[in-house]
Amino acid sequence: MMEQTKTKTKSGCLISSSSSMLEDIDEEVKQLLPTLPKAMDGTIFELCLYRGFWFPTRLVQLNGVLSFQRCFQAHDEDIIVSSMPKCGTTWLKALIFSIINRTRYTPSNTPLLTTNPHNLIPFLEFHLFNSKEIPDLSTIPSPRLFSSHLPHPALPESVKQSTCLIVYICRNPFDSAVSLWHHYCEIQTDFEMSMEDFFEVYFKGLSWDGPYWDHVLGYWKESLEKPNKVLFLKYEDLKEDIVSCLKRIAEFIGYPFSQEEDGNGVIEEIAKLCSLRKLKNLEVNKNGMHLSTSPNKAFFRKGEVGEWVDYLSPSKKEHLVKVMEEKLRGSGLSFRLSI
Repeated sequence: MMEQTKTKTKSGCLISSSSSMLEDIDEEVKQLLPTLPKAMDGTIFELCLYRGFWFPTRLVQLNGVLSFQRCFQAHDEDIIVSSMPKCGTTWLKALIFSIINRTRYTPSNTPLLTTNPHNLIPFLEFHLFNSKEIPDLSTIPSPRLFSSHLPHPALPESVKQSTCLIVYICRNPFDSAVSLWHHYCEIQTDFEMSMEDFFEVYFKGLSWDGPYWDHVLGYWKESLEKPNKVLFLKYEDLKEDIVSCLKRIAEFIGYPFSQEEDGNGVIEEIAKLCSLRKLKNLEVNKNGMHLSTSPNKAFFRKGEVGEWVDYLSPSKKEHLVKVMEEKLRGSGLSFRLSI
């Protein structure tokens, strides 16, 4: 039998430590890492290719990924926010948290005023499971809210086999690349890769949890095959018509807005509360760190659509648009590059 103990974290959450299982995972990672292809994406992150996708070995070391895959038991009522990095994840977390808790909190006492959205909806693979203990998540009230950057094929079987919901947000690859480049500039003072070079690397698929195309298309296909399980959202659509998108999200996760709420401006109130301007100006998001790797302010920049045009020459733009069209050909998925 596995040796198990339970302790409490500072937040009061019970943690179950299965030392034997963790030791097995650690040993597997030690044997696995040397065999995996490695590459640099031009940043502080060395990436390793695991099951067709690139993961940052320095940050995750695959322990968190494997622990999440092996140990997480999804509940049917769970809601998982999924995305590639820098595609609107922080915004979507704030929106979903506010939709679900709209009768519990008001805009004047919501935890969003004092807590970064990433702490309200924590990442599974490099927050909850990337530690020396296996978290006991069974005591969290339903619906449990989690997030992940993992591609769909890498999700635990318990997630795929359960009826838990996945809300996926993507962003056009041009603005995604710009946002990620600026994020790296925030967390690495000596980051020197030019924007155009970074675009080339990103579009070739060498990025955290990339290739971008495989990540996006994986969830896109799942949303077509299982529309009751996976909701596929585009960042550009949220920017253009946030009210309609909030109604769609609320309906999908089982918290639809009533006619009375609609008439009383509740939807617009949530949109305002979770706006970039509001979140960016909160003291908690101006200071502090997320998981000791990124300043909170790095998650709140411009949030614009079409900013990428300022960074590319006409010839480079034409080349990368062709790359995008080829990668998405036949999928039915397309992106607007401006609004």
